[in-house]
Amino acid sequence: MEFFEKQISTKTVYNGQIVNVRNDIAELKNGKHVRREVVEHPGGVAIVPVNEKGQVYMVRQYRYPMEEELLEIPAGKLEYGEDHYNCAVRELSEETGCAAGKLIFLGSTYPSPGYSREILYIYLATDLVGGEMHLDEDEFLSVEAIPMDTLVDKIMSGEIKDGKTIIGILKAKKYLEQNR
Repeated sequence: MEFFEKQISTKTVYNGQIVNVRNDIAELKNGKHVRREVVEHPGGVAIVPVNEKGQVYMVRQYRYPMEEELLEIPAGKLEYGEDHYNCAVRELSEETGCAAGKLIFLGSTYPSPGYSREILYIYLATDLVGGEMHLDEDEFLSVEAIPMDTLVDKIMSGEIKDGKTIIGILKAKKYLEQNR
């Protein structure tokens, strides 16, 4: 069976710094019309930087929408039209100060496909060379080196709730196990 929805009309209702929001009318397979709210986002990258000891460089930062401090893999927003590999290089350097000898693409994910067009590109970074962080002026975070197995335990216990971090850590662990 094939499923689809055809866009009949669209209206942008909000243009923001990070997202735009539009209200669409779509036609379903049975001919009925439904409203769809769509968040347009340029996408982003998430990086799992693993050092020679098998530790992952994680960032701890406050996330305003969730009203709590979270432990996450480094990540950042793509500029419109930017190549995701180049964005991963930039974000890794900005948030951890590291450069990667190897940057391996682990795939992409749709964080919330029910309402958002965001695509997140996930990378594994190895053969790391340290340097200085250069955060954006409104960015405050700390970097912590945590063993991969400890992070998997934190994911399974529910301590780590961030979707990109869960996906990135589990994909990186599987990749490293298969490519030793």
